[in-house]
Amino acid sequence: MITRKVTRKWEKLPGKNTFCCDGRVMMGRQKGVFYLTLFLIVGTCSLFFAFECPYLAVHLSPAIPVFAVLLFVFVMAMLLRTSFSDPGVLPRALQEEANFIEMEIEAANGNVMAGQRPPPRIKNVQINNQIVKLKYCYTCKIFRPPRASHCSICDNCVDRFDHHCPWVGNCVGKRNYRYFYLFTLSLSLLTIYIFTFNIVHVVLREYRNIFEHVVSLTPHCTVLEVLVCFFTLWSVVGLTGFHTYLISLNQTTNEDIKGSWSGKNRVQNPYSHKNIIKNCCEVLCSPTYPSVLDRRGVMLEDLSSPTSSDASAASTHKSSNPVSQTTKSSAPLIPNEHTPDEAKPGIGAGTQKSTSSPKEEKPPSPTSPNAVAPAVIKESSH
Repeated sequence: MITRKVTRKWEKLPGKNTFCCDGRVMMGRQKGVFYLTLFLIVGTCSLFFAFECPYLAVHLSPAIPVFAVLLFVFVMAMLLRTSFSDPGVLPRALQEEANFIEMEIEAANGNVMAGQRPPPRIKNVQINNQIVKLKYCYTCKIFRPPRASHCSICDNCVDRFDHHCPWVGNCVGKRNYRYFYLFTLSLSLLTIYIFTFNIVHVVLREYRNIFEHVVSLTPHCTVLEVLVCFFTLWSVVGLTGFHTYLISLNQTTNEDIKGSWSGKNRVQNPYSHKNIIKNCCEVLCSPTYPSVLDRRGVMLEDLSSPTSSDASAASTHKSSNPVSQTTKSSAPLIPNEHTPDEAKPGIGAGTQKSTSSPKEEKPPSPTSPNAVAPAVIKESSH
């Protein structure tokens, strides 16, 4: 009997991504900086809710903490959505597909002399009346789609690859770029919001206690929050402005760093609509693309091979059934990895018999392990 183990496909996916919750959560390999991001956001907001919000709700307006809570929840939702989702990883080619692509490349390039460098593996496609080159990935064994690139950290090709962000612990690509942008935008607003009301809190408290010399815990926490927000403000707001500029041009960070559309050749961006509103709508408002990875799909793995008695019984059944002989002769000459050696056809022995005395062939014995071979050779001779 063959025992089979049921496994999920995410357990066998290549690359360096990590999976949690039975494949529902997909992240990059390095997650230390992501935990630091969570600590900074949650810690700063907790101090603000604990020390500033009660005072501001009483002396200014109760809407201040309510809006801060809503903004904090939105920031956390966008962060987790960016970090825990598939950024657009492309599946690698199967062995048969990789062999076929290699044959096509060798046929197109021809024989390369020894010592000569082989030509680059590139395909040209036309997008908006402009030629775009598709590069071959030697790791994934595929021609990458337009705007895709191979992430060296996750060791996977990502569709519309923007960059690998350690702060979110994942790649930023076609499927999670909008959530990454909304995360940076909302985090900028939250940082400005907390920084502003921290200053207001310090001014109000100093104004009310100008003649009092009372040292409490609240002013120290407020100063700490002001410092954290001040140093975070410049980087987060600057990052948001940079990606706003890229979205208006319908361009990725990877393309901007490489100078794909602003180099010496001055090649125009074929993906831009020449309109800021259209570019923003395409990036932020287009439908969400489904994942091409069947992460939670089921796979069956054989844990044991059939015994010799089962193999001989299967061989007897094949020799007594002429239909199975025809099917065997038309199948490709690739032995099944679960078929034992006793059940494989003896092609060499059958060829010798048919060459020496073809008229003396007898029907194969049903108990012979090489019963299938004479039938195969006889059928091929016709």
